Amino acid sequence: MIRKTFAALADLPVAFGAKATGARAERMRRSPQYADGVFRNAKPTNATPASPAGLVREFFFGDDRRRRRPASAIPVVTASAPESADGLYLTWYGHASSLVEIDGARVLCDPVWSERVSPAAFAGPRRLHAPPVPLRELGRLDAIVISHDHYDHLDLATVRELAASTDAPFLVPLGVGAHLERWQVPAARIVELDWHETADVAGIHFVATPAQHFSGRGIANDSTLWASWVVAGPQHRVFYSGDTGYFDGFAEIGAQYGPFDASLIQIGAYAPNWPDIHLTPEEGVAAHLDLRGGVLVPVHWATFTLAMHPWTEPADRVWREAKANDLPLAIPKPGERIDLADPPAVEGWWQALG
Repeated sequence: MIRKTFAALADLPVAFGAKATGARAERMRRSPQYADGVFRNAKPTNATPASPAGLVREFFFGDDRRRRRPASAIPVVTASAPESADGLYLTWYGHASSLVEIDGARVLCDPVWSERVSPAAFAGPRRLHAPPVPLRELGRLDAIVISHDHYDHLDLATVRELAASTDAPFLVPLGVGAHLERWQVPAARIVELDWHETADVAGIHFVATPAQHFSGRGIANDSTLWASWVVAGPQHRVFYSGDTGYFDGFAEIGAQYGPFDASLIQIGAYAPNWPDIHLTPEEGVAAHLDLRGGVLVPVHWATFTLAMHPWTEPADRVWREAKANDLPLAIPKPGERIDLADPPAVEGWWQALG
């Protein structure tokens, strides 16, 4: 126990990542999204609550805090995903971590396998369910996509293991590569993109597209860029939102890069205190419609308690809104692999857990 604590303390400064320097910093300064030393959204947004002290008090001592956790164990599917040479399959592992199998390629989005989302392994929001499968059992990976550098999307321990156990490149927004290099990811495996820049990996065309969010692993915010992602194969297209508020960029992305066979849309960790930088479930459905999406697969819920709403509420609300708009919707259990050509009917598996 003492040894683990010392190891966690030693990793603490490393977990904060690194600041971009040299050619990387110069490239960031040339970005249209960069001004006065920080990255900015297309329109002004507010990521800071009006009353931080009140928010902390409500989070830790609010009357409804028990509803933010399931009353019983969240069911997970522990079978490893088989590899497929064609088609479109999705496995959601919890929170935003998802495997997209698209036209024979295997793309892992925002993998976080640690027990907590925090710079410290002994503090911070803790998992509501275990990872369905160990990282080493995911099989071949062709690319790893990162949306931004917050701890619930970019995890030191997970990156280290993937860097050691796979040869897959990391596709990241501008500036995030500095974190990866500090964590011993080879520079040749880091692909950094600005909004609307592209990369081709394993026959898949990737586009870093706009999102409305913020970044930061320490006190200062917005020293790295955030992005959503287009993942386009020869036959299929998938959109991954990352973290974002609702904005008119979704319609522009849909017009330029859509239609999409499926969209992975963030629907959890919303609150009136930060309306600009996270989607509500209803806004997630609106974004999916703007994107000209096919099957809506909600993510960013059920794994970590990051807001004050009940843990089941995002799924309940997105299901209701999808029905109202007659949209195809899939809400898999963590670890459940779904065939997007024949998605399973929504069962409401979370509702029995309270």
